[in-house]
Amino acid sequence: MKPRLLCGTAALVVATLGTLPEALAGQDPPIGRRAAEDLEFRELEFDPPEAERYTLSTGPTVFFLEDRSLPLLTLYARFRGGYSLLPRDYYAAATAVPGLLRAGGTEELSPDSVEYLLDYYALQTTFGGGGEGSFSSLNTLTRHLEPALELWGDILLNPGFDSLQVEVWRDRQRESMRRRKDDPGRLAFSEFNRIMFGDHPIGWEMEPEDLTRERLNRETLKEVHGRIFCPGNVIFGVVGDVSWDTLRPLLEDMTRDWAPCTEPLGEIRTPEMRRGGKVFLIPRELAQSTVVMAEPGGIRQANDPEYFASRIGNSILGASGFTSRLVQRVRTEQGYAYSASSLWTTPYSYEGIIGAVTRTKSESTVAAIRLILDTMEEMRREAPAREEVDRAVAQIVNGFVFNFQDPAQIVSRQMFYLAQGLPEDWLEIYLDRIQEVTPRRVWQVFRRHLDPDEMTILVVGDPESFDEPLSRLGEVEIWEVEGLTYGTPRAGRQSPR
Repeated sequence: MKPRLLCGTAALVVATLGTLPEALAGQDPPIGRRAAEDLEFRELEFDPPEAERYTLSTGPTVFFLEDRSLPLLTLYARFRGGYSLLPRDYYAAATAVPGLLRAGGTEELSPDSVEYLLDYYALQTTFGGGGEGSFSSLNTLTRHLEPALELWGDILLNPGFDSLQVEVWRDRQRESMRRRKDDPGRLAFSEFNRIMFGDHPIGWEMEPEDLTRERLNRETLKEVHGRIFCPGNVIFGVVGDVSWDTLRPLLEDMTRDWAPCTEPLGEIRTPEMRRGGKVFLIPRELAQSTVVMAEPGGIRQANDPEYFASRIGNSILGASGFTSRLVQRVRTEQGYAYSASSLWTTPYSYEGIIGAVTRTKSESTVAAIRLILDTMEEMRREAPAREEVDRAVAQIVNGFVFNFQDPAQIVSRQMFYLAQGLPEDWLEIYLDRIQEVTPRRVWQVFRRHLDPDEMTILVVGDPESFDEPLSRLGEVEIWEVEGLTYGTPRAGRQSPR
């Protein structure tokens, strides 16, 4: 008798991953599902590489990981500093600097000349920033490393802030401000941040006075640049086709004449968040309501059991998509919305917020809000099922390997951990501690930090079409947005109250 051949997926699995048990030797090989179930596997060993850490003689730290797979290099620069560490008057300038580094030329090169060189050497760059940090990256062929570093260094260290490009940026921001009120989702999130965080960088939005020439000009841009893009604030990362012995002198040359920071940055400000339940309404004649709700969440990113329990709890409540309770209740069971999700932010320097967001048709606005609040109350009443916790843990554990898909991820992650003050093995700590989370710990963290009655709720929608008055949920305040008109109330409908 001829031996039976394994075929299809089972054959591929046997060939690449495992072997059949010895008890089956000499027998016809099983096929199909039985073949897959009978496989025996060696224990997987996963030992991801780590970047080497060096310090340049000029001061900056460098994370370096050699990768000879392609003749390419990627370089990263991460800077401490953004608009949240500067006075409010510098909000526009601090927001503009990263983009204008790329678009505004250098002190010796016009914007067109910079563009020409980037194209000539086939360089890819990114520039960006946020409240507390700014960043840039450069991707280049190995053979172009020296001119690429020279140009990148010139852009970072000696920006030109071309006056025409400054005006282009100013006009784009004015247009963005004008359009902000036309997008209900964007309007809801920006105004909720104002309500929740007040005069804190999280709640800041671009205003007309920010874009005046007194606040946004070449001098203010230079001042902001000198306080953020300086050697005392930077961490470098490099991954690619080069040795450290070759790279180090090039980085030394690039940073040798780098001027020190002109003035210290401010400290991270702890927000004074709004507390206490209340409903805010932005009336708009819309067929759909946007709902954002949250309260102070009490959790920071730290090696603490509550932090890890909050990650699993947030996943179960609404952050895991279709398997979450909010989606099951709001979408699957009641059909109030296409999606609903929870949020539980955990900054490392101060507590975050816990809440939820959704969009629903006007006629189910209050019902959808009540259902979300009831689902939150469920999390406080009793511990989640073991299966829910196991599923949330498995999603994180099974996705662990995707943190190591390429060397660039490894380097950028180590840079981030250093900037945040986290240990270099934070990801491994996170994985281990997540697997220790129990249903009881999830229940306890919700009992301590979640109170649906204390939610600040913002609704952007048409109160004349709501299923019930918002006042059934608590005290209501009409939230005024400058420049926004609400239209004439339609007769025969209930007014906001």
